[in-house]
Amino acid sequence: MNLIKISIERPIAVVSAVLMVVMFGIVALQTIPIQLVPDVNRPVISVRTIWPGAAPAEVEREITNRQEEVLKGIGGLNTIESRSEQGRSRITLEFDIDTQMDKALLLVSNRLDRVTGYPEEADEPSLRLARADSSAIAWFIITRQKGNTRPIHEYGDLIERTVQDRIERVPGVSEVTVYGGSEREIQIVVEPNVLARYRLTISDIATALRRANASISAGDVEEGKRRYVVRTQGDLNTLSQIKNVVLRSLRDDTTARLARVTVGEVAEVKFAYKDPTSNIRVLGENAMAFNAKRETGANVIETMAGIKAAVKELNEGPIPRAGLKLRQVTDQTEYINASIDLVQENIWVGGAMAAFILILFLRSFRATLIISVAIPVSVIGSFVAMAMLGRSINVISLAGLAFAVGMVVDAAIVVLENIYRMRERGMSAREAAFKGASQVWGAVLVSALTTVMVFIPILIMKLEVGQLFRDIAVAISVSVLLSLIVSITVLPALSSRLLLSTKPGAGDAVKRWSIPGIDHFASGFMVVLLAFTRLVIKSKALAIMVVAGCSVAASLLAYNYLPKLEYLPNGNRNLMFWIVIPPPGYNLKTMTEMAKRIETALKPNWVSETGEKAKEGDPPKIKRFFFVASRANTILGAIAQDPARTKELKAIVSAPIFREPGTFGIVSQSSLFGHGIGGGRKIELDIA
Repeated sequence: MNLIKISIERPIAVVSAVLMVVMFGIVALQTIPIQLVPDVNRPVISVRTIWPGAAPAEVEREITNRQEEVLKGIGGLNTIESRSEQGRSRITLEFDIDTQMDKALLLVSNRLDRVTGYPEEADEPSLRLARADSSAIAWFIITRQKGNTRPIHEYGDLIERTVQDRIERVPGVSEVTVYGGSEREIQIVVEPNVLARYRLTISDIATALRRANASISAGDVEEGKRRYVVRTQGDLNTLSQIKNVVLRSLRDDTTARLARVTVGEVAEVKFAYKDPTSNIRVLGENAMAFNAKRETGANVIETMAGIKAAVKELNEGPIPRAGLKLRQVTDQTEYINASIDLVQENIWVGGAMAAFILILFLRSFRATLIISVAIPVSVIGSFVAMAMLGRSINVISLAGLAFAVGMVVDAAIVVLENIYRMRERGMSAREAAFKGASQVWGAVLVSALTTVMVFIPILIMKLEVGQLFRDIAVAISVSVLLSLIVSITVLPALSSRLLLSTKPGAGDAVKRWSIPGIDHFASGFMVVLLAFTRLVIKSKALAIMVVAGCSVAASLLAYNYLPKLEYLPNGNRNLMFWIVIPPPGYNLKTMTEMAKRIETALKPNWVSETGEKAKEGDPPKIKRFFFVASRANTILGAIAQDPARTKELKAIVSAPIFREPGTFGIVSQSSLFGHGIGGGRKIELDIA
């Protein structure tokens, strides 16, 4: 079966196939998820256990060591790393790259079930897989309206009940995490003097409350034909019930009177809020923050549209009624939309430039039109393969499509140039289309296969870098293979119908246009190039010198102009943040005071304080500044008023940080795809 001959004889079938490919490609484009970067599944499982109020030594002894003992024998485990902090334990397990993570997650869960006898106050351990989609697609802040003096952290329960629940109901949202709030609780504040007077201890109170706060089954009672289940209900649900819990009961044998000591007599029972574990301030104003994370495979554009609709609904109802303000501060779709617009622009501009070059060399509008068909068919058709392989539209795959725009016309140019050459010799359109395509299809096939072979290692690589760049390999490989099929089917079919002679009396031959100036330059250049080629061929010494000179020149240029080696480019994210690492043992109050001093030093650069425009030579204006202070570290972030001056924020914000005597280490980052952490005494690290 000769595919070229069949295509020429049945052009309607070829056109129908092209329309089907385009149609399926457009349909597939509607189903492919859109996100910032590809999903990267790392073979890492983290185990987190919360024990409120426990010291790090107790956490390590009672939780971390016991969990490590049962987890260290799991098959495929490479490293195990643990971290015990006040009130929490975290164990990170890294497995072999080819480990089935679903199976590993089940094994870890089963091993943890062997650990019994956790402290009563400790929560059950939670497991989490490290995924690329664990990063938030949007951040929001909640501040108080003017005149509202209630501490912002006391709104934690309200935000979880209203905002968190509403955002998590948006299709495509997997998790919403709230920061800066605290939960409402019942606090029992003991009076030490009164407690000592009654010769009671804290343990006596805890034991009495634990004994009273229980529901116990008392069996069943049969009466007639009915059976009744009996139980004692002792749940403590109100303050009065807690106050009336008896701690000690004494009986006077003489008077037979009873004396009881209750919780309400030795302690104050009240509703209050837990102490916050972090303090958040945005432009000098106390705030809460929450983020939204997407589900795996969800379309970020559609998910963000649903989130914005939910935020609008909240801002029209419960948020203002509570005296709060809710606004979005980061949006991942901004970078996604900018990337899509850029690639679309590159496709249009690149396609137009390619068409111009084709007209310049082929001197035929019909020939240019035939080749131009290869660009949309190959690019749109690649969406079908991307949807079948479960890939997504992201900055990596979009880069591959942008590269493919110029690569898909290579095979078409070779085939059409040979067909056009046959027409210039006087062959009929059908004969020229068949012979022209038949002569070069082998070379075109080899050329396409060599391009695809380059990406095979990336397609089969299981490392993180292989997962990251798999989309670009799929986009380019599929586009090039489709362009090969188009060049040996669509091009011959169209050429046999469109490459007809347009000049009367010219027979069946066609001629190229003549463009004065360009043709003379091309002819002169060809004469010079052929003369130089003949000279090099005649002299072996000159040939060796030319090869050696080109090699040395290329090596020197590559050495002198070699760009900075990075895992991923920094991108153009208008946001920088710093992680200030204090010495161990600092409390939240100290960390907050450190951050406030840095905030005060940077306040003259805020847009809200000194205006939007910066004078010539002055540092860039800061559109938004925030910090999140916790006991472990403090995160500071800044957004420049002028995105082009984002990098200049590094020196401005770092200066007051370095002046803080308690600064143990700094990590600064502005990369759009940044990963990793770092530290060290008075060391500033750039992470990309």
